Amino acid sequence: MVLPATSAASHSSPPLGAESIVLPLQAGSPSQLRDAVRQGLPFSAFEALAKQLQLTQQQVTAVLGIPPRTLARRKASRQLTPQESDRVYRVARAIDQAADCLGSVDKAHQWLKSPNRALAGEIPLDLLDTEIGARQVEEVLLRLNYGIYS
Repeated sequence: MVLPATSAASHSSPPLGAESIVLPLQAGSPSQLRDAVRQGLPFSAFEALAKQLQLTQQQVTAVLGIPPRTLARRKASRQLTPQESDRVYRVARAIDQAADCLGSVDKAHQWLKSPNRALAGEIPLDLLDTEIGARQVEEVLLRLNYGIYS
């Protein structure tokens, strides 16, 4: 849990606010959510992400591209930078979208950690280190959601 959740962010799929599986941020609008990311999320957002993905901190740092020593400094300061916050948000958004599309968090975890033919055999979680990769994962999930064969 990052911040107490009181209302959901109202933007396009998937919502990442009070209904988020990973980051229950208090955000009544996309602009409030954007401001929270720009200010830097608390370190607890990283911890929530690692817990939700059922991965070690080292595995999550690889996905987020945060060196372990930097992570230790962020833990001490209890604050992520805006860039790191954006990466955390990007991965959390993908988890939420996968869970919404596939029907459960367990299925989302399995899908995110398994090679995917529609992604040229890549593991979706490994693609979330860039915005381009995240968009590819989103597109595959959208196609799955609408029953389009990929």
